[in-house]
Amino acid sequence: MSIREAQRQVDEWIASTTEGYYSELTNAVVLMEEVGELARVMSRQYGDQRWKPSDRSRKLDEEMADILFVLLALANQTGVDLETSFQQKMKRRSQRDMDG
Repeated sequence: MSIREAQRQVDEWIASTTEGYYSELTNAVVLMEEVGELARVMSRQYGDQRWKPSDRSRKLDEEMADILFVLLALANQTGVDLETSFQQKMKRRSQRDMDG
């Protein structure tokens, strides 16, 4: 699946719900919350923190997918074509790393 297709799927799913999109600011905050949840799992799975009973149900792949979903939604709301943006970013990174 392409990034563009993923953006389309997220848009279609959100359009099918009664609430629709949250505001851009709310989605930005939700994205930060999701990143925090990923950090919590990472610190327990790969770091020194111990698992708590409330953390046991959280899975690394699901937390990453949550982040991706919210990021795709935010891109849709703000008119960002993430596929094109990502390709451009990779091109710039590759050129920078070859020059440096």
